[in-house]
Amino acid sequence: MAAATTALNEMIASVDRDVPVRMSAILRAHEALMRDDPTEGQHAGQLRTVQNWIGGSDYSPRDALYVPPPPDTVHAYMDDLMEFANRTDIPVLIQAAIAHAQFESIHPFTDGNGRIGRALINTIFRRRGATTRLVVPLASALVAHRERYFGALNTYRAGDLRPLIVTFANSSKTAAAESRITAERLTEIPAEWRSMVGPIRRHSAADKLLLLLPSMPILSSDDVAARVDAPRSSVFAAMKRLHDTGVLRPLTDRKRDQVWGASLVLDELDDLGHRIERASS
Repeated sequence: MAAATTALNEMIASVDRDVPVRMSAILRAHEALMRDDPTEGQHAGQLRTVQNWIGGSDYSPRDALYVPPPPDTVHAYMDDLMEFANRTDIPVLIQAAIAHAQFESIHPFTDGNGRIGRALINTIFRRRGATTRLVVPLASALVAHRERYFGALNTYRAGDLRPLIVTFANSSKTAAAESRITAERLTEIPAEWRSMVGPIRRHSAADKLLLLLPSMPILSSDDVAARVDAPRSSVFAAMKRLHDTGVLRPLTDRKRDQVWGASLVLDELDDLGHRIERASS
């Protein structure tokens, strides 16, 4: 999960005003997202070469809710989408909405299209300078009303853009307002961590780990060892202390190769999702 989150963030961070949205970045993100999937891992980082469909039977597109274009057209459609995603003569919110809808309509991967398609929204925001560091949780507002969102995608496919644009505009307004509250709360969390942990030496492994957490709230012991300049025994002791005091919590059931999350950050992000859902109703 940590690697997948990092990959999606790197996809967003791979662009700026002088660096375009690239197919290679999308493929890298998909590879990291799906490589450990027991069923779909063999297709990770590859455009699909088979027909897929949404809804209906697992064995046939008959009665499917939507059938994406044939696999031999996917490359051409994605090349066209990359050209559109890098234009600078369209209002950015409209561009992001259309690019997202087109991506979901192409459905270029056998699985993982939703997560990559949502990351594409913020990739375009970053490319156009609408954001510089943050990720707008617009997708949380979109899926708060799934029927409205999927209805907007269907009307887009039928040639009517208006419901899609209105849905994105309203979702952006809600996500931005609630994100401002979360941003203020997140600035208070580092002080709470230090209160929870108690006295620690400056420049100790625990001190360095606390400084790392705001930029990497989901991490593994390998992540910490690679970024905290301290002996591994000190790193593990610091992680144990942060776990014992409630700063970190395990995110998997594994005994080895555990992934850890900063509890207060994850709780705030959960609360952000709930607030967006309530505000979108």
